Amino acid sequence: MKALQFEQAVESILKRDKRYDPLAYLFLKEALDFTLKRAADTNNGEGRHVSGVELCEGFRDLAIQEFGPMAATLMTEWGLRESKDIGEMVFHLIEEQMFGRQESDTREDFVGAFDFDDAFILPFQPKKLREQAMAL
Repeated sequence: MKALQFEQAVESILKRDKRYDPLAYLFLKEALDFTLKRAADTNNGEGRHVSGVELCEGFRDLAIQEFGPMAATLMTEWGLRESKDIGEMVFHLIEEQMFGRQESDTREDFVGAFDFDDAFILPFQPKKLREQAMAL
């Protein structure tokens, strides 16, 4: 996928839906690449389709790897509050023919894939606060 085509697709999406920052879409593309590589690495180097949950997990892991304790702040600034938002962006990109999908793929696949607070805030809390939160 060419960068210019991707940017044009994001511009088209933003004309009809401004919920998510353009940088969120660019990061989602990076997260898809990250997730596809990880899937291939566990599949003898063979590429394969990744599920919505796998993409969410890759998105989460890459965000933590790239942004650390700032991940939560960036997600909020980009308009992302839950894994469902990742699915919304994925389907926007599918509509623009930037991402592919299988017939079985749905927006619901992304709902509840992970909790944003548990992923982006809790790991960076002091140990004592993490233990208290886990006890609740």
